[in-house]
Amino acid sequence: MDKDKMTDLIQDYFDNSLDGDKLNEFEELLKNSPSFKKEVDEYRLLFDAFEKETDIIPPASLKTNFLSMLKDQKRMQGKVVGLKRQPINWFTATLKIAAGIALLISAFFFGKYSEKNVLKNEFASMQEETIKLKQTAMISLLENQSASKRIQGVHYIDDLIDPDEAIISALADRMLNDENTNVRLSAMEALTKFKNSETVKNAFIKALKTEKDPSIQIAIIQALVKIQEKKAIEPMQKLLEQEDTQPFIKNEIKIGLPKIT
Repeated sequence: MDKDKMTDLIQDYFDNSLDGDKLNEFEELLKNSPSFKKEVDEYRLLFDAFEKETDIIPPASLKTNFLSMLKDQKRMQGKVVGLKRQPINWFTATLKIAAGIALLISAFFFGKYSEKNVLKNEFASMQEETIKLKQTAMISLLENQSASKRIQGVHYIDDLIDPDEAIISALADRMLNDENTNVRLSAMEALTKFKNSETVKNAFIKALKTEKDPSIQIAIIQALVKIQEKKAIEPMQKLLEQEDTQPFIKNEIKIGLPKIT
């Protein structure tokens, strides 16, 4: 069987247009001819790849480039002069066209990818600027004369994933020095989220020596016990020795000290 007839059979087979004697002829040829089977398998791989390919909506320029490519191909073929019609390897030709389409699509999506990276960088820059603005607003609120505004400033910490040292120090200052008990307590509760920070640990230990509000004292003792901060042992023992320390505070210390030592 000549090459053209083999190619026509393959095309008809994949178009499901073979029946009767032609289908039997095709299956017999497929069974007995390794080279024919190889070419059929190549076609099958190609069509399977097309079927599995997800739908893509290319830009209008892609269609224009593709049609231009086909036009150039036809013009080049028109220049070929020969006395004998040469058989066309449809598999090879199809692969060349598919490769051209893939190249154009790749160029299109590379441009989209580059554009996406630019937008991503711009978004990251905007996020960074937003965080800086929140930090500035937080510091400003912590210095406000209104206690409610200072508490509002403390709560800004919830919007900061990784606050810098200036923010932590500002909160520690509010916990240690603010005249309003509610502000000190709010600052203390905010700092417990960063209790592994050395700045926070030192602030908690200092607060043990200066804080007189029982609710804040209890909260600080529990936080230091939880992280088993050994530097807290000495100030806790001093609180036990002081006569003006509330009994329930002493009891909390007695419960917590063995967990540290």
